[in-house]
Amino acid sequence: MYTAVTIFIIIACLLLTLIVLVQNSKGGGLAAGLSSSNQVMGVRKTTDFLEKFTWGLITSLFILSIVGSFVLPKNQTVQNSSAIQEQIDNTALPSGNMPGPPPAQQQQQQQQQQGQPQPAQQEPAK
Repeated sequence: MYTAVTIFIIIACLLLTLIVLVQNSKGGGLAAGLSSSNQVMGVRKTTDFLEKFTWGLITSLFILSIVGSFVLPKNQTVQNSSAIQEQIDNTALPSGNMPGPPPAQQQQQQQQQQGQPQPAQQEPAK
């Protein structure tokens, strides 16, 4: 039902746009190019028809918008997470595995705690 109301709203918006563009403005507008239809119905009748049709479309758009808010599906769960948040969640470390010092420093700390002598550190060759 919600999809149908949305489609009707889109159709009403497109028709409203077209009708407003066709209407005769102070300077002429696109309706000036439709002079053959003006001769058949008359200028006044065409203007009245376009104005009434515009107001009808505006009213239908207003009503469809209200109906759309009532038929909006409410029982669906909304997913608030984004793709970036999912990547962060997937790459996050478990709470027990907090990052610590590099392995060499860990080994030195363990040896100090156990009271073992530390091996001499070698300087890199230059």
